[in-house]
Parts: sequence; structure tokens; C-alpha cells
Amino acid sequence: MVNRLLIVCHANMCRSPMAEYIARHLLGDRPITVASAGTHALEGRPMHPYAAEIAAETGADPSTFISRELRPDHLTEATLVLTATRRQRSMCTALAPGALHRTFTLRQFGRLAAAADPLPEPVDAPLRDAVRAAARARGRLQPAAPDADDLRDPVGGTPADFRRCAEEIERSMRPVLALIGATG
Repeated sequence: MVNRLLIVCHANMCRSPMAEYIARHLLGDRPITVASAGTHALEGRPMHPYAAEIAAETGADPSTFISRELRPDHLTEATLVLTATRRQRSMCTALAPGALHRTFTLRQFGRLAAAADPLPEPVDAPLRDAVRAAARARGRLQPAAPDADDLRDPVGGTPADFRRCAEEIERSMRPVLALIGATG
């Protein structure tokens, strides 16, 4: 079974590519495919230069990255979809309603993963198990403020704004990776 993590933002030039590269780096050799797309991406664009600097710090080469527009098949093939904002989460579920129960904002899923208990009987699909465990934790958490789920877009900002965004991405990914490790 292929475990596919899809990360979605607006243009697929800043947040989702940084998250893609950070997630790949943090996942190491786990058998999980990570990709990204944008709800309003123009196909074939390079990563934003500040985002590329951060992506390069993962040890990967961001010069080959090209943006891609989100398509329904990206969503239907993904085991877990993480979006930068609530609006993008809504757009994903409108585009592929079947992905509803495995589509979250990155920050939302990070909170759920931090509160989740590993499943007693994992099914050897780390992302699928992580989604199930996080869904079980949902009922134990108080609702978050709406802006607590959105990852601020650094476009038009300084390198420091991109760095803060990348730090928030990594902070949100760490509990996800811990849950994947515990369930897989």
C-alpha cells in the first residue's frame, strides 16, 4: 500500500513546497510519498526564492521543483491531505468530497496528532493509521480559534517571514511524525 501525503496551499510556490521538503526531510526513509499542489497554482513555476533557500536546508535540491495545480486525482490518491488554510481545506473537499475525512489543515492535524493515542491494532499503513488515530482524538479537544488553523502566507514578506512560516510548518509536523512512528 502506498502512503501518500499531499500538502496544499494557494499557488504551490511558498508554503506547500516548504512543507513538502520539510516533511520529506523529517520522514527520512519512511515509505511515504510526499507531494504538493496549489488550489490556484500556475503549472510549471519555480519555488519562491526565499522558500527555495529553506527547502535547500533540508539537503534536497529545490531547483527542480515546479508548481502544479491541484486536481481531483491528487486528492483521491492521497492517504492524508494537509492544507495551509481552512479555505483551502474546503476547496479540497469540494473538489473531491471523498477526501473529507482525511483532509485537515496542517496546524489542525498537528494538534490532533499531539493529542492522539496510537491505535491498538495498526494496519501497516502509517498515514491511514495516523488519520484514524487523529480522528479519534478530535472529540477530546476543545475547538480552536479559526485563525489557529491557518498558516500565514509569507509571500510578499521578508526572509524572516518565510523562516517563521517554515518553523510553524516544522512545529506542526513533529507531532504528525511522532504519531506516524507510533502507529506504523
